[in-house]
Amino acid sequence: MPTWDNPLITIVTDKCRMCYACVRECPAKAIQVVDGQARVIQPRCIGCGNCLRVCSQNAKQVRDDTERTFALLDSDAGVVAMVAPSFPAEFTDIPPGKLVAMIRALGFDSVHEVALGADLVAREYRRLLEENPDKRYITTPCPAVVSYVRKYHPRLMPYLAPVVSPMVAMARILRHDLGPNIKTVFMGPCVAKKRASIDTTHLEVEAVLTFAELRDMFDKRGIRPESLPDEDDFDPPRAGVGMVFPISGGLLQAAELEEDLLSAEVVVAEGRNEFVETISEFDLAHADTHLLDILACQGCYAGPGMTTNETMLQRRTRISNYAKDRLTAYSDDETAEVLSAEERYEGLDLSRRYRADEQTLGDTVTSEEIEEILRRMGKFTPEDLLDCGACGYDTCLDHARAVYAGLADSEMCLPNTIEQLRTAYEELEVSHRSLEEAKEALERSGRLASMGQLAAGIAHEVNNPLATLLLHADLALEECEEGSQIKDDVETIVDQANRCKRIISGLLNFARQSRVLHQPTDMAELVERTIRTAPIVNGVHVDVENIMEDPVADVDPDQMVQVLTNLYTNAQQAMPEGGLLTIVLRDDPQYVTVEVTDDGAGIPEEDIGRVFDPFFSTKQVGMGTGLGLAVTHGIVKMHKGRIAVKSNADRKAGPTGTTFTVTLPRHEQGVVG
Repeated sequence: MPTWDNPLITIVTDKCRMCYACVRECPAKAIQVVDGQARVIQPRCIGCGNCLRVCSQNAKQVRDDTERTFALLDSDAGVVAMVAPSFPAEFTDIPPGKLVAMIRALGFDSVHEVALGADLVAREYRRLLEENPDKRYITTPCPAVVSYVRKYHPRLMPYLAPVVSPMVAMARILRHDLGPNIKTVFMGPCVAKKRASIDTTHLEVEAVLTFAELRDMFDKRGIRPESLPDEDDFDPPRAGVGMVFPISGGLLQAAELEEDLLSAEVVVAEGRNEFVETISEFDLAHADTHLLDILACQGCYAGPGMTTNETMLQRRTRISNYAKDRLTAYSDDETAEVLSAEERYEGLDLSRRYRADEQTLGDTVTSEEIEEILRRMGKFTPEDLLDCGACGYDTCLDHARAVYAGLADSEMCLPNTIEQLRTAYEELEVSHRSLEEAKEALERSGRLASMGQLAAGIAHEVNNPLATLLLHADLALEECEEGSQIKDDVETIVDQANRCKRIISGLLNFARQSRVLHQPTDMAELVERTIRTAPIVNGVHVDVENIMEDPVADVDPDQMVQVLTNLYTNAQQAMPEGGLLTIVLRDDPQYVTVEVTDDGAGIPEEDIGRVFDPFFSTKQVGMGTGLGLAVTHGIVKMHKGRIAVKSNADRKAGPTGTTFTVTLPRHEQGVVG
């Protein structure tokens, strides 16, 4: 049984950016994401290398066999190199003869083309179909496809052709020719072939190098093409048409078979999507297919072990041209050697057996469990199942099943994460506005407290001499003759002294920390009383709209009369030429609200933030003390309520006017947020 002490592909966590590209491209769903961290589940991995190709951060690492190969070369054993027929697509910068010389310079005893193994494998497929015309087969040169069937479609294992891959076939050929004790090292574009010891009954290949690793070995030993004086040639035995094996359909050409689009007896499939879908449907939709020639890549020249940046067409062309030139350049003896290979290795065993390695997730999950996981992902209705694939899974249901199996997190759902971020942002906005309002209220309270202390001190100091001044002015007024200038002057002194007295009284009311005497009060009746006792300015029409279900609230009625009077008086004074004054009363189970609206000139935007400051007034000089709204603000806050103002002074922006809104807790223990 396989062990996973030396994993095939691993993830460098520091480089992984959790883009889910590897999850999306992995046909085996062998990438597990838990708590925001990805890792490869080794038993599920088929080694296709898709995760390597799509990872832009180079966060995937493949098991490196270079040190193992160096150890073999440094040993006393005979070590031979087997080069995959896709090498012309990789080493475009090195002529074939130079490449062979460079491999020899590493210390290999001989260098062979795997294409001969491909020739013999093709012969075996031709024989299978001739001897078993009623049977159906899935080709097995691609180890990733074999692993996929063994792990995820074990019911299809009887269809796997009992034929080794060209790599293993070549290893058996070389042991047949050179002796059973030689050590073989494969060099090619494939990552999945590194598991050759897992997919075969016994160890056939001691090390598997990707072309990238082979280049790395050249660099470590300082081997350059220009440093070698002569080119060399591959060691015999020679290969034939198997050189085109890396190309899609190459097996068919080597086996002299044809893909008949009308009969569908032979079907070629390649690439992630095609091979997954074709295998899944093989025993259902492809009943007429006798041979399924299938590759996990778009041809072996597209393997993840390649380093070239050339297009697929350029790679394919290079392999075709090399094969054509190579076969054309063969001498008569070499051509005869190729033609006689089938007879020479007629008795060579190229068979293989398979054992199941089932990794399917099963169907134990219930619909209720799936629905609960979908709810965690914000999927409550069929319309919420977007199937966008951003999580790496084709559908939301696939994602939910992966979450149940422990392969994924529900947080991988990008639309749901965006929605959660949007909600969190909105909540932060609300919290930020609340903090700003609290900050403004705190600053205003601090200013009011300071002004209150100053006002109290001034009021007490000025009140006594002012009372004496007013007393003597009244006495002097009584002694003045009617119609005299002196009497007019003294009356002016008395009027201004009384105005000063009212200002002092306002200061004392502002500075005094009054107790709130809560008692059940009918707010609608309180508004009516205020209107009855306060004079109505000519031209002002008062409209009261009472939409309260329960008008009773626990407030201090005397203090609330002062609040209503201040707002009512200010609203009338804001409309010197008359207008509509509207008072709206509304409530809910916790709060009562009073809105006082006028359609006057409005308050300029730059003054809105100062309307509750002591001594600030938008009225003309002599028309007010600037303490009414400050006192009102203080009373509302002592009731643990809130007062807000909205105003428009720009006629271009719409109707002008001002609305003061007072919101109070219905009961004493409530606090307006």
